[in-house]
Amino acid sequence: MKGQFVKKFFAEFREFINKGNLVAIAIGFVMGSAFTGLVTALVENVIMPAVAIPFGKPNFDDVLILTINDAEIRFGAFLTVAVTFLSIAFVLFTVLKIYNRATGDEAVAPPSEIGLLIEIRDELRAQRPTNG
Repeated sequence: MKGQFVKKFFAEFREFINKGNLVAIAIGFVMGSAFTGLVTALVENVIMPAVAIPFGKPNFDDVLILTINDAEIRFGAFLTVAVTFLSIAFVLFTVLKIYNRATGDEAVAPPSEIGLLIEIRDELRAQRPTNG
């Protein structure tokens, strides 16, 4: 009885591992990690040094520091992270726009619940026989 349970358990596990969706997700995860490194390198080595041109430093970590009773509130460090985040978001947005234009795939927002209900209503009306 216990042996059958273990065999069934591992058979289900093997089936789960071999499903195409899981493999695709794993590949997507690895590619996403690699792409993260690429975008991070672009932001750290190209965009943030461009920020240094007018400000003299590639980050704001040592500016806008408020010290109260030996506690440091580092607004500049937060500003560096915010600029980095916005830079990464802009790069990803730009890459996605270029990719969509190159492939012809524009991201389409899913219809709202009301939109779906209207489509269902219209389909039902189209299928209904007309009187007269």
